[in-house]
Parts: sequence; structure tokens; C-alpha cells
Amino acid sequence: MANKKELILIKPDGVRRGLIGEVVRRLEMKGFKIVKLKMLQLTRECAEKLYDVHRGKSFYEELVRFMSSGPIVAILVEGDESVEVVRTMIGPTDGRKAPPGTIRGDYSNSVLENIVHAADSEERALYEASLVFDSECDYSPSQ
Repeated sequence: MANKKELILIKPDGVRRGLIGEVVRRLEMKGFKIVKLKMLQLTRECAEKLYDVHRGKSFYEELVRFMSSGPIVAILVEGDESVEVVRTMIGPTDGRKAPPGTIRGDYSNSVLENIVHAADSEERALYEASLVFDSECDYSPSQ
């Protein structure tokens, strides 16, 4: 099977709680190759683009505000069936319903603060990676 790329974002709650190493460890233990890794703080504009598929939904504004509220870690990985495997590893969006053994099942207590984000297709992963790995997406207080 062909290697595919997947983007994982460790959200502000995951960074704040010191879970960067745990998420990276799980990805590496599963055999994924880390292609790119970056810590940044999303600008509001970038968070809006990142979650454009949810524009107009009731949770959109809260999600954009949360994702631009503190540092995140963007990780682009490559591996066999990476999108499907990573999405299984992270578990369902609602951490309260995610099974033990998944990242969200082990560490998340809500829908919003659910530790990680992952793209739902390789095409979407590449689009999202083009956003978060662009310096224009990184908020810096000195700007």
C-alpha cells in the first residue's frame, strides 16, 4: 500500500497539559514517519481557514476562538493508510465517548478540548498543512 500523509494538530489544551510528547510517542510507536513538526499559535484568520468546512455551524466561533487561544503543535506524518489509522488512534470527537486506548479516550473530557485534530482525508491534510506550516499563519505577539 502507498504511504499517505496525515496532519495532526495538538490543540491548545493538549499543549497546556503537557501531552506533546505522548502524542508524538504514540505516532512514532505506530510506525509513522514525522515529515514536519512545528509549534505555533494560529492567527484567527488561519483558524477560520482551517475550520472553513464548519463555517455556519453553531460551534464554529467557539472552535476558532479556542484554536487561536494558545500554542498548538502541527505534525505532518507519513505512513500506510495514515488517515484511517490516525483517526482510529485519536478516537471520536467527543472525548467523553471515545474508547480507552485512544488519545481522546485517555486524555479528553469534552468535545471542544479534545487534545488533537486530524484531517479526514489526505487532500484535506495537505491543504491544512499548507496553512499551518506557512509563516503567515503563526501569530507572534511582536507582530
